[in-house]
Amino acid sequence: MEAQVTYERYPLSIIALSNLVAVSIYALGTYLMTRLGAWWAAPYLLYCGWMEYRLLSKHCVNCCYYGKLCAFGKGRLSSVFFKQGDPQRFAQTDCGWRDMIPDMLVLGFPAVAAVVALIRGFNWITLGLLVVMVFLSFGGNAWIRGNYACPHCKQRELGCPAEQLFNKSAKTPETP
Repeated sequence: MEAQVTYERYPLSIIALSNLVAVSIYALGTYLMTRLGAWWAAPYLLYCGWMEYRLLSKHCVNCCYYGKLCAFGKGRLSSVFFKQGDPQRFAQTDCGWRDMIPDMLVLGFPAVAAVVALIRGFNWITLGLLVVMVFLSFGGNAWIRGNYACPHCKQRELGCPAEQLFNKSAKTPETP
């Protein structure tokens, strides 16, 4: 088996693709929130902004890609707005399924809004966009992370709580 190349600086094509998926999820979520009324989009966008702020200020500052182009470009972006943290802290952070709840709500809020809108009056566009958003949230993110981001990540080699959460084989010691 051939060893994966680890990137010190990710190619711009990977950064663009990963951000296209994220922005598409936010845009679809915003549209689905408007199905309940236009003013529902503002709190959702604020929530998405808070999620990005939380990521940049609490996690990216401690990553080995701080000041560099990671698969999402956020290491460089974080360095523009926040002071560097402690790289050892990143690897020592515990990450469990409960910690994923805020991330899942980026899909959850619009999904609930779409279901409510569909109950009020069925619309194929709303259903189709909900399906696309669910696909991008699970399949799109998994594809980006599994093929382009995580396999080439230097931080994964140094210690990544998300990799430990999602890759059970990394946690399970081999039996003789």
